[in-house]
Amino acid sequence: MEVFITSSGHFLPGPPVTNQAMEEILGKVHGKPSRLRKRILQSNGIQTRHYAIDAQHNTTISNSQMAAKAAQNCLDNSYLSKPAVQLLSCATSQGDIVLPGFGSMVQADLQLADIELHTSHGICSSSMMALKAAYTSIKAEDKQNGLVVASELASRLFKASRYEAVNNSEELDFNAEFLRWMLSDGAGALLLENRPRKRCFRIDWIRGFSHADAFPVCMSVGYPKHNNGDKSWQDYPTYSEAEREGALLIRQDVRLLEQVVKLGVDGFLRLIHEQFITPQNINHVLCHYSSDYFRSKIFDMLNKAGVGIAEHKWYSNLATRGNTGCASLFIMLDEFSRTQQYTPGDTIICMVPESGRFNNVFMQLTVVDE
Repeated sequence: MEVFITSSGHFLPGPPVTNQAMEEILGKVHGKPSRLRKRILQSNGIQTRHYAIDAQHNTTISNSQMAAKAAQNCLDNSYLSKPAVQLLSCATSQGDIVLPGFGSMVQADLQLADIELHTSHGICSSSMMALKAAYTSIKAEDKQNGLVVASELASRLFKASRYEAVNNSEELDFNAEFLRWMLSDGAGALLLENRPRKRCFRIDWIRGFSHADAFPVCMSVGYPKHNNGDKSWQDYPTYSEAEREGALLIRQDVRLLEQVVKLGVDGFLRLIHEQFITPQNINHVLCHYSSDYFRSKIFDMLNKAGVGIAEHKWYSNLATRGNTGCASLFIMLDEFSRTQQYTPGDTIICMVPESGRFNNVFMQLTVVDE
């Protein structure tokens, strides 16, 4: 059984937010402008992004509602009616509430009845895991279609008040502030079917390589600043004590980030060795690199390995849509499908390297006509 991506959609909350306006919305910690903001923004290359909070830190739309709007946009662009959807597979790094699962909340907002449900929890690669769940279900002929949705509402973690609540927070540590100038909000959706529709994408394969057994945590929420892995936010007597110890801040161990590029390229080379990828046949590359800083490093490593791919084949909307975590690849593919030129037979490689604990997922698509 072949599986096709027959429709896509996305939702981005509010107007684009420029680099200059970011701190007006997120707030100045203790009233002081950030000393790291310009440095990080110059490195990541992001020019605009979207937030689902306003300058008063009110949430303007929930994570599940964003996911539902992206899913509805995807269905509006499809040939499938809402009652015909058989499987809903959802992904996020952090739902609006801890329990129940994110998929249940999205299903309720979408008012989808009589479906099978799947929720994938993780960071950037969770969307690809949700996609693979739907892909394998259709491929096994258990379902005829599946709606896959990925959504992130990271900005709530970056309010100035979050940092001010931490003990001795006059000087923020780099690892806690780094992602404040990297991540933003948005949702993307893909519809998978067991038949092609007009010009669409056939999924040839999806492969993931996780290295959590060999590497420490690189991106997390739940550990305090001085973490040796034996105490999480749930081990404190109260949630307020966990917050004062900084255990509710999102952190990135920037010393480990170089490993993301290395392991991503390793995975790419492994797929070449296993004959899943033929570099000379690649027409387009969609890679969720979280920062423009990593783009040249990926090119350099691929060129040194003798499998470089011409720069004009790489498509990204990172600069204008921002880094929306697990939703990034779906939003990118949706925009690619609407704005770029591609013809039947073209091969598209999608890559999602995740820094959380180093899970890299790859997918190959082929452009087909009905």
